[in-house]
Amino acid sequence: MTSSPQAPQQPPYADRCYRSSAGIVSGVLLLALGGWLGGDAIVRGEGRAPWLALAALLCLVPLVIAFTLRPAVWAGEDRLLVRNPFRTITLPWARVVAVRAGYSSEVLAEGGAKYQLWSIPVSLRQRKRAARRQQREAAEDVTGRTSVSMAPSGPLRAPSDQAIEDLRDLAERGAKREGAQGAAVVRWAYELIAPSVVGLVLFVVLYVVK
Repeated sequence: MTSSPQAPQQPPYADRCYRSSAGIVSGVLLLALGGWLGGDAIVRGEGRAPWLALAALLCLVPLVIAFTLRPAVWAGEDRLLVRNPFRTITLPWARVVAVRAGYSSEVLAEGGAKYQLWSIPVSLRQRKRAARRQQREAAEDVTGRTSVSMAPSGPLRAPSDQAIEDLRDLAERGAKREGAQGAAVVRWAYELIAPSVVGLVLFVVLYVVK
């Protein structure tokens, strides 16, 4: 007996990831600067200086990581995962009401919950630049063809606006999927909050106690 050929399996859907390149670069530079200054104080400092430097690093390093390297957004077929500085929010597409970008990017969920998208910062300068490109693209000569001198020099939408539009499309397509049902899940990043609080308390104690 010959077995009937099986239908080829669809490749797994790869999540789209949105991160801020500027945030990553600034985070790496701040960590390098803090490590250099703090390490120098720990090695060469006298008296309480090494302990103060250690406490400051324990407090500030998690904060730098939280606000620069950590933020990211993953969008898959069934859900949106938002990793903000101190929270990770998992939203099935069926729970997403809207995705929008005004002065900041945010997602609205059922029940009135609103979550900022830290990894998709809105740049008004990029938005104005994209608007000017759109105007140049729309400028046509009398023959109905776009003038060579008016050809667009880049994308016609700001990167943040394009990312929000992509997320809207994914939300619309995924809301009806069986796997896109369920409740929102919010998890706090205690692995960053705890050491930062401990470092702050330690720094205050060392600074106050003579």
